[in-house]
Amino acid sequence: MDLTIILLAAFFAGVLNTIAGGGTFLTFPALVFIGVPPVVANATSAVAVFPGYLGGALGFRNELGQFETRKIIRLVLITLAGGLIGSLLLLISSNKAFSLIVPFLLFAATLAFLFGDRIRDWAAHKNRAVTPFGGIGLLLVSIYGGYFNGGLGIVLLALFALWGMTNIHEMNGLKNGLSFVLSAISVAVFAIGGLVEWPYALAMMFASTLGGYVGAPIARALPKTMVRLIIALVGFSMSAIFFARLFN
Repeated sequence: MDLTIILLAAFFAGVLNTIAGGGTFLTFPALVFIGVPPVVANATSAVAVFPGYLGGALGFRNELGQFETRKIIRLVLITLAGGLIGSLLLLISSNKAFSLIVPFLLFAATLAFLFGDRIRDWAAHKNRAVTPFGGIGLLLVSIYGGYFNGGLGIVLLALFALWGMTNIHEMNGLKNGLSFVLSAISVAVFAIGGLVEWPYALAMMFASTLGGYVGAPIARALPKTMVRLIIALVGFSMSAIFFARLFN
């Protein structure tokens, strides 16, 4: 029964990560539910979903091909640096700090994604235009993703919206590619730190990879408004869950 629960959670997490992000909010609770300690569950969850990002990136390989190779390499290097910093911060941070910061970041990111066009217009009017493919924003988001993988997809999509990207499928492809790179460095840090429950992680990695690949054609087939609605629902739901945890 325990194996069934975590495999189903990992599969649908892979699908959700490819479409909108937030798959960690299926895998993390599932691991806690079957008795894995929260800190270990958080690290194991990050390990479990990261191959799913590769499956999603492969599913969006045509969209990723639209980006210049030099630009992709630059973004990958920034993502690796931020992911390493965030993962190391997690090893030394407390559960209290973790619980306090996450809901605010998720809520702000969801709003930024939904109102990205208006934010860019306001910034341009005030001569504060957001730099397309800017390194500082990606570094900060990558630090967040290394620290806590939950909602990483939504945070990345919010950043892309601020960059001026409008093609939701290209955004999803880039999101999955960078999420895989970031999660790979996090996995290495968590493994060295001894925080991973490997028997569960390996089984969930297979399921999330399959789910990630299945999710790509689903995301491409859905209307853009529907994808944005899913992203908003996931983002606000995750924010509400973590705000509620602050008062429990």
